[in-house]
Amino acid sequence: MLTRKAPIAVAALALALTGCTSQGAAGLKSANGPEARSGTQAQNDAAIAAAQAASPFYIDPTSNPAVWAKKNPRDSRAAAIKKSIATKPMAKWFGNWNANIGKDVSSYVGAAAKAKKTPILVAYNITDRDCKGASQGGAGSAAAYRTWISKFATAIGKRSAVVVIEPDAVAQLDCLPKAAQKTRTALLKYATQQLKAKAPKAKAYLDGGNAKWIAPATMASRLNAAGLKNVRGFAVNVSNFYTTAQSVAYAKKVNSSLKAKSGYARRYIVDTSRNGKGAIAGQWCNPAGRKLGTTSRTGGTSGAEYLLWIKVPGDSDGPCGVGAGIPAGTFSPALAGRLIKGS
Repeated sequence: MLTRKAPIAVAALALALTGCTSQGAAGLKSANGPEARSGTQAQNDAAIAAAQAASPFYIDPTSNPAVWAKKNPRDSRAAAIKKSIATKPMAKWFGNWNANIGKDVSSYVGAAAKAKKTPILVAYNITDRDCKGASQGGAGSAAAYRTWISKFATAIGKRSAVVVIEPDAVAQLDCLPKAAQKTRTALLKYATQQLKAKAPKAKAYLDGGNAKWIAPATMASRLNAAGLKNVRGFAVNVSNFYTTAQSVAYAKKVNSSLKAKSGYARRYIVDTSRNGKGAIAGQWCNPAGRKLGTTSRTGGTSGAEYLLWIKVPGDSDGPCGVGAGIPAGTFSPALAGRLIKGS
């Protein structure tokens, strides 16, 4: 495993669809029967609706935290998870777990459009994803990825959206052979072209790693080669813990290198989902003592265009850290509770 940003939710959609509880909720089913669920369903929906009215971003009623809270209304942690996480706007991740990518993306973006809100989406299906790490997988071939990302972009169409393109894909180039690096860079550029052509109202951002991973000048060169000029900008700190100030400082250095070497700069966004206490050097997989960060909003005076919850808080980074035994992408109420408390 590389010392890098956290792997992301590969199993998240499957968990949401099955309604399974995580290991932290084991043994609680007898206390959460149909009567308990029906008695709280309206409350859950009302809480999300109230939060939705106050945000420009779409709140996913089927996110892992929201599904868990609905399924476990009598769990002592449910109220805090609903209040602090499930009713907040965050990204929805799409990948090889989506059986019909076009239908799934269109349905999600359509629901957001109906609510007159902007959805946050993550495209996470690049070939050789995560360098054989906890979130490994992705499209089976370059051709398969081109088809997939084309359907993804087409499904957004002329509707508004924020899109993060392939977390880790640029930063992890070093784990690939030279030929595969060229293929990946070409695929990322193709993704930017597809989003530009088929989703003209989407604000798309290539993933740009984090503040302590790839040197700013190197990242700038890689982003430029991967088609950054075709999209609105780049994202930093996805699934990591570095503070907003650290992330902004890094993004500014990337932009300085872009300007010097390629003659342009781009907007950037920061993942603030778990950066409330900053990072612990060398610890990226469910580290203890981390905390929720600023909820999704415009960047204000930070310098970023948006501060967003891109990682879903409570989804495990892998079976490690304080999430031992919890697979990547599986929602854990224990992990969520730690982020709420900062413990």
